[in-house]
Amino acid sequence: MTEPISIDIWSDIACPWCYIGKRNLEKGLDAVAGDEDAPEVTITFHSFELSPDTPVDFDGDEVDFLAGHKGMPRAQVEQMLSHVTGVAQDAGLEYRFDLLQHTNTVKAHELLHAAKAAGLQHEMEERLMSAYFTEGKHVGRIDDLVELAVEVGLDAETTRAALEAETHLPAVRQDQAQARAYGIQGVPFFVIDGQYGISGAQPPAAFENVLRDLWAKRGQGESEPAAV
Repeated sequence: MTEPISIDIWSDIACPWCYIGKRNLEKGLDAVAGDEDAPEVTITFHSFELSPDTPVDFDGDEVDFLAGHKGMPRAQVEQMLSHVTGVAQDAGLEYRFDLLQHTNTVKAHELLHAAKAAGLQHEMEERLMSAYFTEGKHVGRIDDLVELAVEVGLDAETTRAALEAETHLPAVRQDQAQARAYGIQGVPFFVIDGQYGISGAQPPAAFENVLRDLWAKRGQGESEPAAV
């Protein structure tokens, strides 16, 4: 039996391009799902904090945050967000930056590791990103995160205890250390089978082409890894 292809994704809940990249990857996977002898794919999400110094309760909207954080004029920020909203729409996502509650994401990353331990990481990643970008929900406070965790099937008391005790914080830090070792400076970043590094929210065809190329090399018995 052919070994599954591993896809490791470094992303942040608060990264708009990460949700778009996730959706484009899924479309690329759908495009090759019917290929003859296509191996299984395993996907693992890894933690990356874009703005670790962000307060849990940021006083202001997304325009305020980006204008202050990046030093950009408000008009330029608004234009940028309009562009991202359009790209997201093309990917099938309805971003609501007018509702978005900017926050620190470290607890959300801890929750993703708790969900991973329970076999629900994919469901938790999707729920967190949808809550943040399309529903205007808060994803930085423990109470709000526990509610979202219960929605995907996690136990409320166990999840709360893990978040309060920072049980999974070492795993978050380990992901971040691995990102530094790889030289990852921005997200999303995809490492496919330890051989291909894909940076940014590439279109579905980019993922489709990489997967087909990898499968072809496997069929030819090539196993020399390329640099990530």
